Amino acid sequence: MVGVKPLTGSEQVRPAHNSEISASQLARNKAAQLADVLLLLTTDINLINAVEPEEVISVCRDGVQAPVFKQLSAGKYEFLSELDLHALKIRQAREALYHYIEDRYEKGERCVLIIHGKGFKSKPINALIKSFVVNWLTHLDKVLAFHSAKREHGGTGALYVMLSKSENKRTESREQNHKGSGFR
Repeated sequence: MVGVKPLTGSEQVRPAHNSEISASQLARNKAAQLADVLLLLTTDINLINAVEPEEVISVCRDGVQAPVFKQLSAGKYEFLSELDLHALKIRQAREALYHYIEDRYEKGERCVLIIHGKGFKSKPINALIKSFVVNWLTHLDKVLAFHSAKREHGGTGALYVMLSKSENKRTESREQNHKGSGFR
C-alpha cells in the first residue's frame, strides 16, 4: 500500500443515479428483456410437441380453481378482444402473441381469444401454428389457463386464454374488498 493516496473530490467516481438513465438505455433494456422472453418461446419445430388439427386443448396451471376453469372451457367468460394468427409466419406469430398478451394484461383484461387455425394444410406438420401457440402459452407467466373455443368462436382452431390479474386490478380488488372500509 506504499505510495497509495486518497482520491481528491474531483477524482472520485460517483455511482449513476436512476434518474440519469436515458431513454435510449431504457429502450435497450426493454429490447434485451424482450429478447430473453422470446428465447423461451422457441421457433424450433423439434422442441415442441405437435398437436392434431382437431385436438381439443386444455391446460390449467396450479392455483386456478376447478369451477373457474370449467367456466373458461365452457366459453362463459366474456372476451373483449381477439388475436388472429392465421396468415402469419412463425416468428411473426410469436412476437404478435407475446405483445398481445402483454398489452391485454396491462389493460386488465382477464380473458382473450387467440385464433390460430386448425392447420390441415400447414407444412412441415399439420397444425403448425396451433402447436407453436400451445407451446408458447405454456411458457408465458401471465397465462393461467387456456382451452379450445366453442364452435361459434372458432372451435379447435381457437383458444380461450385466461390471464392473471394485473397489478392495477389486484390493487382495485384489495381496496374494494378491504375489511373495515364502509358497511357491508
